Amino acid sequence: QVQLVESGGGLVQSGGSLRLSCAASGFTASSYAMNWYRQAPGKERELVAGISSDGFSTNYAYSAKGRFTISRDNAKKTVYLQMNSLKPESTAVYYCNAHEGLLCNPGGREYWGQGTQVTVSS
Repeated sequence: QVQLVESGGGLVQSGGSLRLSCAASGFTASSYAMNWYRQAPGKERELVAGISSDGFSTNYAYSAKGRFTISRDNAKKTVYLQMNSLKPESTAVYYCNAHEGLLCNPGGREYWGQGTQVTVSS
């Protein structure tokens, strides 16, 4: 069965760091681009970062650039999001996403994880 399982969320103080992980199973994850999205209460889900299937290309939301780093280990079928210099505005549920097609031109199958909570205190 297809699964994307996020982990690594929690409560941190402003300025702290977290590393989120997303473990894939049940499909050929190395053929999929993967993304991290987040959704805060009362707000729409937004893209935080994305990485191509081979890991050669990445993209970031403006708010994440310079502070967050997305990476993947296809041997472990896992994608990571290293988050540094966290701010209260980063508080949200973070979701892992995988899709066929190119990073900037998705198409075909798409999968989502259940999300992991990140809370940044002031």
